[in-house]
Amino acid sequence: MDYLTTARPDAHPTLDVTVVGEALTDVVTTSHGQVEHPGGSPANVAYGLGRLGVTTGLLTAIAPDVRGTAIENHLRSAGVVLLPGSKSLTRTPSATATLAPDGSATYEFDISWDLATTPPAYFPKILHTGSIATFLSPGAAAVKALLEQAHRHCMITYDPNIRPALLGSHAEAKAIFEELVALTDVVKLSDEDARWLYPRKSLGETAAHILGLGTRLTVITKGAEGSQFASADANINIPAVKTTVADTIGAGDSYMSALILGFLTRGTEGFAPAVLEQVGHTAAAAAAITVRRPGANPPTLEELHAAVEAHDSAQYSNA
Repeated sequence: MDYLTTARPDAHPTLDVTVVGEALTDVVTTSHGQVEHPGGSPANVAYGLGRLGVTTGLLTAIAPDVRGTAIENHLRSAGVVLLPGSKSLTRTPSATATLAPDGSATYEFDISWDLATTPPAYFPKILHTGSIATFLSPGAAAVKALLEQAHRHCMITYDPNIRPALLGSHAEAKAIFEELVALTDVVKLSDEDARWLYPRKSLGETAAHILGLGTRLTVITKGAEGSQFASADANINIPAVKTTVADTIGAGDSYMSALILGFLTRGTEGFAPAVLEQVGHTAAAAAAITVRRPGANPPTLEELHAAVEAHDSAQYSNA
């Protein structure tokens, strides 16, 4: 059974996006106690894409246990297809997130990650991967093999979503990251990721370095300071959308989902500066909606359209 299609290709439409990476249970610890949510950066991206109306499949590694069933039901509620081979573990991974007063989160992980590889029967329009799944052995090697098979046939997007507690040495992690970058079209990372990977470089220098490794577009998000897009033809700063913060869980993943939606809908226009401006503002709006709600709760397509229209109207009235 291949992993870039579904169990019965005749029973499901061809996927626009396949997401490859971990799904886990976020155990959120606050001053009021613990609450569990389905999570994991790639699973959040897949869920966000489903909420935005994108035909999406997730290849992951969970168990057929209570937490795994909750994750599967959560994904299904957004229309996301859990791809064959994803129920491969004996215990569904978890991450305990402790929230600070400003809504930021720190994590402790209980996770194992493994995938088998088989040649894909067909390729989606976009393949997204990232986070723990691209660094943690033995599954990271399988993810890299998939990218090697797919990168000449579809767009590849990558978010390293660095979790230092789960990585080996800095040199090993950077080497893994840079090998994968060469197989991608878009790399999205946070300013924290960028500074961890390249502590001696400015964000602009890091963006240029990543472009030099072979990707076509580098996006660095900077929280309330917005984000910056760098390509061979553009260097654009996108302001953040001001909002009240409940917590930051899933904000970067929601941003990534909206980026992918933008590339799906504007793909024939490439990475022209005007396209990047629009895609960036849409992604910023998606992240703003997510941070003002508890947990990884990304917008629907209708909510995102409404937020973008409100932003555009405000910009027009202030012009």
